[in-house]
Amino acid sequence: MKAGDDAGVIEECARRSLELLHENLGPYGFLAARPTDKAVARGYDRVFGRDGALCAIAAARSGDPLLIRGARRSIAALAAQQAANGQIPKFVEPEAGCGDFWYLGCIDATLWWLIAIKLVDRATRGGLEHRLQVRIRRALVWLGCQEHPLIRLLQQNEASDWADIMPRSGFVLYTNALWLYVKKLYRLPGATATRQHANWLFLPGSHLPDYRRLRLLIHYARRRSAIPEFYLSYVNLSFWGEEGDVLGNLLALLLGMADGDRRRRVLDVIAAHPTAHPGLSVLKPIQPESREWRPYMERHRQNLPHRYHNGGLWPMIGGFWVLALAASGRKAVAAQELARLARTNAAGDWRFTEWFDGAHGAPEGMAGQTWNAALFLLAREGLENKIF
Repeated sequence: MKAGDDAGVIEECARRSLELLHENLGPYGFLAARPTDKAVARGYDRVFGRDGALCAIAAARSGDPLLIRGARRSIAALAAQQAANGQIPKFVEPEAGCGDFWYLGCIDATLWWLIAIKLVDRATRGGLEHRLQVRIRRALVWLGCQEHPLIRLLQQNEASDWADIMPRSGFVLYTNALWLYVKKLYRLPGATATRQHANWLFLPGSHLPDYRRLRLLIHYARRRSAIPEFYLSYVNLSFWGEEGDVLGNLLALLLGMADGDRRRRVLDVIAAHPTAHPGLSVLKPIQPESREWRPYMERHRQNLPHRYHNGGLWPMIGGFWVLALAASGRKAVAAQELARLARTNAAGDWRFTEWFDGAHGAPEGMAGQTWNAALFLLAREGLENKIF
């Protein structure tokens, strides 16, 4: 494909991404997807914590006054349904005046909400942090209560973050990459320990710390992995995740957990797994015979190997892939992958498909996925400017 063709599809995708953000902007903020009958039936016509936060970050950087106001509305709608203990909901139904916190709790909505407040304020005239300071303090206290007081990493139930049909539990890479970034953004104590312990625990090697409990967790997880370049997706007592969580590893690169050599090795491994569309969720899908398999993963046949969170291809993750390449200095490859991401969003007459089958590339999930548009716009800007 010629460079001129790449530039054309990138510009077309940027234009259509902005259009989709406008289309999916409701009175209370950004809906998760275009509100078709199917989306409404599946609850995608709501403001979600993680989706709304990512859309708000992209909208704030767009320079479009309507989208900027939408970013603020999304954050405000989530804040309005904050729990008394400080937790931000998984999603909100503003008209009904309620929020949902998921079966075993949802930890990353609070993290993304806090990140969005800081990044939206940076990109606009500010004011959100001041206006929401009481709710921010409450959210930070709630997160602090989820942190192990000596290991300094967040703990969670399984299936309680964005990968909500995956068995990750205990100390989870994705969540703690976000927690490290929140600590930096809000200048919280213990960021150095969080980063250090994350690297010791999710890359269990020869280093054994003095603290006995952390040392035993590391001892359990020490192994000869098939993906030694990757951080483990999670570590719990005597079991851990070796499926190769791509999003968690990309966030570890982008948000300051990984050093330069680790960034290079992670990116090389992902690049060595060619796929029909960018955004592979895991490198080694969990198989039904695995000790990590859970019966709920086959519900509706959604999370079988190479599907959904278990090896599906997500354009949203593709956006973070481009951002990580660009932030690591691989600008030429990032530009090529951005063009490939644009063509992925264009599939099905610009369907902005939620996810694709990892084995066959078939489109799956909801059409008009708003965070596809948001991550494309962030990835496009990330070729030249620092986003996170």
